[in-house]
Amino acid sequence: MKIELRGVLKAYRSVRALDHVSLQIDPGQIVSLLGPNGAGKTTFIRCLAGIAAPDKGAVCYDDQEFHRDRLDLRHRFYLLPDFPFLFWEQSILRNIAIVMRLFAADGAGAEDRVLELLRDFDLLPLALRPVNSLSRGQAYKAGLVAMLAVDREVWLLDEPFASGMDPHGIDAFKRHARAAAGRGRTIIYSTQLLDVAERFSDRVCVIHKGELRAFDTLDRLRELAGDKNNVLEEMFRQLREESA
Repeated sequence: MKIELRGVLKAYRSVRALDHVSLQIDPGQIVSLLGPNGAGKTTFIRCLAGIAAPDKGAVCYDDQEFHRDRLDLRHRFYLLPDFPFLFWEQSILRNIAIVMRLFAADGAGAEDRVLELLRDFDLLPLALRPVNSLSRGQAYKAGLVAMLAVDREVWLLDEPFASGMDPHGIDAFKRHARAAAGRGRTIIYSTQLLDVAERFSDRVCVIHKGELRAFDTLDRLRELAGDKNNVLEEMFRQLREESA
């Protein structure tokens, strides 16, 4: 599913969290959102998910302008925030079943798929435990399993690499995300970890003070950079100097 932001402006009082941002993301890409704290990354994701409505401009999916009441479009993407929207007193399995029912993804083969994912994320022994008894990383992995089980066309993730997941969970997420991109899914995630973004993204989107400062492949950014071995570090150093 093609994603477009067309001159999106989103302000909170006098602060422009997104300042006339325009870009296009084609299917089958892993896109990392980078920027200092308060740059507008979470607002970017919230606008894509319909949690926040642009003050000006438009978010479009397959050339259709997205509004909160467009349930047909909402069912084509999945948002996983930094603290997943889970029913905390219910078990992992119950949470996953609720999500799959909401997305009409509980048809034939669903049980086998969920069991496979629970094993892959080391959650099968915990499947009947309530979410509020889990660590933060375990709860996030439960949210990931729900997202993978419904397998929407667009994945929106806020800081998945700062979720408390263990290395095995991070590796499992990366494997599933790369495989999903290979079959046309689009993965958009925010992060503060520059080394992760360099190794795990097809395109890098840099936001600073609500403005889009870069949106390109790492190879293209290297061509334009002075320090070709530390492209993102150089870019952020320049942003810090600009702010100072």
